[in-house]
Order: sequence, then C-alpha cells, then structure tokens
Amino acid sequence: MQYENICRGSFISRPNRFIAVVEIDGVQQRVHVKNTGRCAELLVPGNTVYLERSANPNRKTAYDLIAVEKRAPEGSRLVNMDSMAPNRAAGEWLSAGGLGAIENLRAEATIGDSRFDFAGEQDGRRVVIEVKGCTLEENGIARFPDAPTLRGVKHLRGLTALARQGCRCAVLIVIQMKGVRVFQPNWVTQPEFGEALIEARDAGVEIIALDCRVVPGTVEIDAYVPVDLSRP
Repeated sequence: MQYENICRGSFISRPNRFIAVVEIDGVQQRVHVKNTGRCAELLVPGNTVYLERSANPNRKTAYDLIAVEKRAPEGSRLVNMDSMAPNRAAGEWLSAGGLGAIENLRAEATIGDSRFDFAGEQDGRRVVIEVKGCTLEENGIARFPDAPTLRGVKHLRGLTALARQGCRCAVLIVIQMKGVRVFQPNWVTQPEFGEALIEARDAGVEIIALDCRVVPGTVEIDAYVPVDLSRP
C-alpha cells in the first residue's frame, strides 16, 4: 500500500492516544496518531517519525503519524504504526494469491455474532481470515498484543468454532517492520490471547506471521516469520 505527501518530523509528546506533538520543519504541530495502542517503545521523544499530510483542508490536524524510526543498540528500525495498514496490506497480499486463489474475497464479513476481516471461498470451502497488526518488537521477537484485547480473543474463539465446522480459517499476524526472527504471543500482557491462539491452532486454524517491507511512503507484506506458541 502507498501513502501520499510524506514528510519527516521529530516526536515530542503524546498528550492522548489520538494526538501527538511533533516538530516538523522547526514548527511544533499537533498530529493524529493512527494507532490507539500504547506504542510506548516507539513514541520516544526525539525519535524520527514520518507523517502523511491530509488532503482535507478542514481537518483539525493536518497530518497523520504513520511510521517511526525505532532506535536500538544494533541500529534504527523503521516501523509502520498505522493501525489500518495491516488490513490494507493483507488485502493486497490475499488478492495476489498469498493463500492461494480465493473466490469472492470480501472484507468486513459478518458471520454469526462476529465480523471478520476477510472471507471467501476456496475449493468448495468457506475461508475466514482475521488480521492482527503487530508493532511490538523486543530483541528481535515480535509480540502481540501490546495491550489486552477482548475483541482479539473473541475473534480467535470464533475462528476456532468455524474451523471445527470445516472452514479454512487463518490468523494473519502482520508484523509492521523487517528484521524480526520469531513471533510469540505476549504472555505477560495477555496470557488469555496466547491460550486462545493455541486452542485455535489445535482446532486447525492457521497461525501465520508475516513481516513487511517498510519505507516512509510504502508498506507491503514480504516474508513468513516463524511462530512460537510455547507457553513460558
């Protein structure tokens, strides 16, 4: 997926989960944060951030914060933190045959009392796919979630039930960066999510982690990342 009108800034502060203060060309600006997660390891004062200028002149904030250069001892890592990007990138990947040819692929599919990110048909079977964007990385390990998600657990249990009914079900963990070596559930933050992942896997749900090529104006799914569901 592609962004337009990208510029560079320096992160100053985050007054609330929707707003950040960023210095752009020497001027402090209040910008929209396109991720309501904590992102505390990313939004560190002084970190370089990338922003997309809105085409809407009537918006209260002229920019969306979409990516950040995360500093680490081994060097900086560019992380896309737009919470809408994983679904858009996954849609492109699926349409290009990432999980094979899927007929009638559609987004935001309501099945029972849940709405899943994608659904379609393949070889006479219903296909149901849920996407989770991952921005948390520690020492080369990508982890999800960075904050408890009751909705995420509900989706996993819904996929588990559908898999037991014979549907092809998958969870796509879209890691919004390159350079990670493994994906693990965040057992410290929400053990329940990890247990739900294990239950889903055991029911036949495919747990797939994928990293992304990220540049300031583009993010696209790149390669598979090993998944480790071992309990701590």
